Amino acid sequence: MAAFEYSALNARGKQEKGLIEAETARQARALLRERGLTPMELKEVAEQRGKTGGDGGGTVKTSGGSLSSTELSLFTRQLATLFRSGLPLDEALTAVAQQSESAKVKRIVLGIRSRVIEGDSLASALAQFPSAFPTLFRATVEAGEQAGKLDHVLERLADYVERRQAMQSKILLATFYPAILTLVAIGVVSLLLTYVVPKVVEVFDSIGADLPVLTKMMIATSGFLRNYGVFLVIALALGGWLFARAMRGDAFRRRVHQRQLKLPLIGRLTRGANTGRFTRTLGILFGAGVPILDAMRIGTQVVGNLPMRDAIEEAAKRVREGAGLARSLEASKLFPPITVHLIASGEASGKLDEMLDRAADNQEREVETLIAALMGIFEPVLILAMGGIVLLIVLAILLPIFDLNTLVK
Repeated sequence: MAAFEYSALNARGKQEKGLIEAETARQARALLRERGLTPMELKEVAEQRGKTGGDGGGTVKTSGGSLSSTELSLFTRQLATLFRSGLPLDEALTAVAQQSESAKVKRIVLGIRSRVIEGDSLASALAQFPSAFPTLFRATVEAGEQAGKLDHVLERLADYVERRQAMQSKILLATFYPAILTLVAIGVVSLLLTYVVPKVVEVFDSIGADLPVLTKMMIATSGFLRNYGVFLVIALALGGWLFARAMRGDAFRRRVHQRQLKLPLIGRLTRGANTGRFTRTLGILFGAGVPILDAMRIGTQVVGNLPMRDAIEEAAKRVREGAGLARSLEASKLFPPITVHLIASGEASGKLDEMLDRAADNQEREVETLIAALMGIFEPVLILAMGGIVLLIVLAILLPIFDLNTLVK
């Protein structure tokens, strides 16, 4: 049974859209006609686009789309809860689809359910929507199905997705206020230099006397922004576009990431965030029964920093040759020592998955602390910088006014 997205006309001639499950597109049209609807367009929910030639009805496959972190978190938690309560998988998926208010989520869930009913495993059904479910998600589900621990694996995945969403929300909230403050500061200073200062300059020009150096500098800056401000914005936008384009190349991105790791506070934050994601992923996969080499291969996909990703791939080669995971990761000198020690402890005690989770918890807490420290430093520095610039502008305007009698003479 497949899920189809339809567009049809009702008895009053109004267009209706929705989802319907049927064995074939022809049966779906028949079901729509039984409801008093005239089918106009029918699309089978699937990840890949293409024409289907089985029923001769001009059916096309439609993309299920991707899921946001919030949608993925809610889907995983609902499915884990329902499946753990004893509901069959197809009924749990039906309930999740019914509870969702998003048409996109309903399309994807019904598409998964149709393949599960046809006999596919949940992992195979999820693989039909790679944009919605990352490799980590699908590999973990597959391992859980093979080990007969799907309910446990879904619970761990739900915890992982929710924890990752919470981390993203904290970072977003922590950077939102400084970003707004930065934009306001730039806007205020630009307004002062391009509109307020020129009005004052007109008064000074009528006097025709020498002005203080600070005032001349302010007038020159104001003139530059008024005459070349548009070109400056274009140059900055072009530079940003060229940088983003260059970052698509591995060689340039690797150099940038390498320098990023050497920065005092940013480098520590980068190492902590990437290490936390990697150890969390590795812990979930290894705990679900995925072989350590396969888990490391999948874990590299959540590591954004290229030198660290290269270090993990090199460590995987050492592990394949018989070396320990902790010693292999330590060789690169890119991973925090406490993480290496926890992994070594897990290898020695036979509780590697637990120690990987503990290492991930430690790194996530450190990242949160570093972000809070960065924002705590950045906000007052930005306020002081903005206050200093405004003070210079005010002094540049007031100095000639204080000496106005001399200028007039």
